[in-house]
Amino acid sequence: MAKEKANIAILGATGVVGREIIKIVDELNVEFNSIKFLSSAKSAGTKIEFQGKEYTVEEAVPESFDNVNIVLASAGSSTSQKFAPEIVKRGGVIIDNSSAFRMDKDVPLVIAYVNDEDLKKHKGIIANPNCSTSQLMLVLKPLHEKFVIKKLLVSTYQAVSGAGLKAINELTDNTKATLNGEDFTNVAFKKPISFNVIPQIDVFCENGYTKEEMKVVNETKKILHLPQDLPISCTAARVPVYNGHSEAVDIEFEKPVTPDEVREILKNSFGVQVIDNPQNYEYPTTRDASGVNPVFVGRIRKNLAFDNGISLWCVADNLRIGAALNTVRLCKKVIEMGLY
Repeated sequence: MAKEKANIAILGATGVVGREIIKIVDELNVEFNSIKFLSSAKSAGTKIEFQGKEYTVEEAVPESFDNVNIVLASAGSSTSQKFAPEIVKRGGVIIDNSSAFRMDKDVPLVIAYVNDEDLKKHKGIIANPNCSTSQLMLVLKPLHEKFVIKKLLVSTYQAVSGAGLKAINELTDNTKATLNGEDFTNVAFKKPISFNVIPQIDVFCENGYTKEEMKVVNETKKILHLPQDLPISCTAARVPVYNGHSEAVDIEFEKPVTPDEVREILKNSFGVQVIDNPQNYEYPTTRDASGVNPVFVGRIRKNLAFDNGISLWCVADNLRIGAALNTVRLCKKVIEMGLY
């Protein structure tokens, strides 16, 4: 017997990612019985136009989740930790965009079309990976299946939108101040972001890596079911770009591999678009990725430092692929698989 259509709630509906989620729920034609929009007390009362109807954003309280089947959450770790038990207790499923549960061994960490089977293990909580991990997985999964990853180096060049609205505004204000020769006090970042590259995202860990870098290391292993001792290293930098994360990726494989084979596999992979003709200056940039769904890959070449090595460049809209799009894709998968 087919399940009844799901009752859906969007938690953190007024934030940058929340608004993107709302847009994509419409774009992907998610089927639902009812939908509600939830936020903090501060944003409650905001009006949202959705599919020709006006909705009023409600303050999230435990009772908000009564009779809700699926919650798409993008309201930060502390909010998710507060409400996840309430959602689960009421029989709902939370697809969480924060880092709160990603490394919890009982919580599946899933990229739609990469490790969908892991969704079946959920106990009411499903975690959405970090934005820089997300775009990478759609590229690595088909290559790992064919050639088997032996070693991985990733350098990320991350847009300010990954740090929220304050950071977006700070890039604008800081740039204007710099151009006008005015003093400026940075708040969202530890250093000025205008005309600068900051080699720090999140706090530093004891091993000298940042939390953001370790997310890429640990989440990649969890999603692709890689051995814990497989060598992965990441350097994450913040760049003065509004939207779109770029990544330079160096992979050593167990099996021999050529750039042409990689191009062919990625051209036929879900969610990936190859733009790779450097002679004509055709390679992906963040402007290509903004506002669209694919992960773009280019600069595919033999790595000169590794045996069986490949180097490539990948770019994606971090608010979509890295957050909102995967959250909504997971929602569709949960509905299709009857997992609510």
